[in-house]
Amino acid sequence: MKLELCSFSGYKIYPGHGKRYARIDGKVFNFLSAKCEASFKMRRNPRRINWTVLYRRKHKKGTQEEVTKKRTRRTAKHQRAITGASMSEILAKRNQKPEVRKAQREQAIRAAKEKNREIGRASCRERV
Repeated sequence: MKLELCSFSGYKIYPGHGKRYARIDGKVFNFLSAKCEASFKMRRNPRRINWTVLYRRKHKKGTQEEVTKKRTRRTAKHQRAITGASMSEILAKRNQKPEVRKAQREQAIRAAKEKNREIGRASCRERV
């Protein structure tokens, strides 16, 4: 028993049912019903018609029973060294107390401001 598939709806056509349509270019189409044939000849898009298999596939209808939900992969976290700082330096900084870290930051800011002042004074001397 050979089952055909409807060219429009995608449903199975059992022996003794349906209609065959041969186009002038020689391509043969099988239709389950006059409804499918008429829709095909009116050039309707089966992906936009609710009762066709193509529509149901496109809009993911009726597949949740078969397919279980995909498991999401958890990303593994790794700690790596950054350019200019080894892993031991990074861990040492992380383990410092907040007061020590704050003092270092303020000292670095003071040094940067002092350097900028020196550069500013030098450029003022050049202008004169």
